[in-house]
Amino acid sequence: MKRLINRHPTRPLSLALGLLPFVLVLLVYLSASTARLAENPDDRLLPSLSAMGESFHRLATVENRRTGDIVLWVDTQASLSRLGLGVLISALLGLAVGVATGLIPFVRRTFSPFVAVVSMIPPLAVLPIVFIAFGVGELSKVVLIVLGIAPFIMRDIQQRVEELPREQLTKAQTLGASTWQIGLRVVLPQVLPRLLDAVRLSLGAAWLFLIAAEAIAATEGLGYRIFLVRRYLDMETILPYVMWISLLAVLLDLTLRLATRMLFPWYRGGRS
Repeated sequence: MKRLINRHPTRPLSLALGLLPFVLVLLVYLSASTARLAENPDDRLLPSLSAMGESFHRLATVENRRTGDIVLWVDTQASLSRLGLGVLISALLGLAVGVATGLIPFVRRTFSPFVAVVSMIPPLAVLPIVFIAFGVGELSKVVLIVLGIAPFIMRDIQQRVEELPREQLTKAQTLGASTWQIGLRVVLPQVLPRLLDAVRLSLGAAWLFLIAAEAIAATEGLGYRIFLVRRYLDMETILPYVMWISLLAVLLDLTLRLATRMLFPWYRGGRS
């Protein structure tokens, strides 16, 4: 008899198992919502799916009477712009610092302890300092995202560089390659797919810091809207916004997975 660790589900069964938790959560929500609405039709805590659908349709299609904007798309554009800029800067910093600290001992001895300490500081604890130093505009929100995820990417890339076979670096040196050439032609191609993985894994934290920053100081954005309507207990807006954020996060994750698979097919093949 096969041990459980050696048994693998078929593709249809894998799909069913993956959907099972979502179905269970949906059933629990529907039963709880139905019970509360049966007791009190004006209950606002657990609105029905149809009420949330109507609210989402209104937010996505009806112009705001005061500004003339369609709220959902304006908020989405604002949040994605901040998130994209923060993640891009973090990725570039993480790649440059991670490769340098992983490859060059003097740089590693100088900056690794500092990066390690910075990565241990909870970014939300320095949120007031960020707002005081950089104001309440767009810059402070991007800075918070960079402070939150760049140290993680730096340390991850450094570790990947240190894990590269030393034989490769030795062979490159025997062929006359300089430090710059080794970093550019031996190390960089091998850590680029890992950079995409690190960015993908840090997206959840990036969303967290973005929502926190928008909740405190913003005039538009997904986090701003959620915290604006919470004072009215408007769950018909909050829950669709949360689901919309989740959908955007999943799409970003899938996009990075697809980019890794297309740009670096050997990376996934090697891991499997």
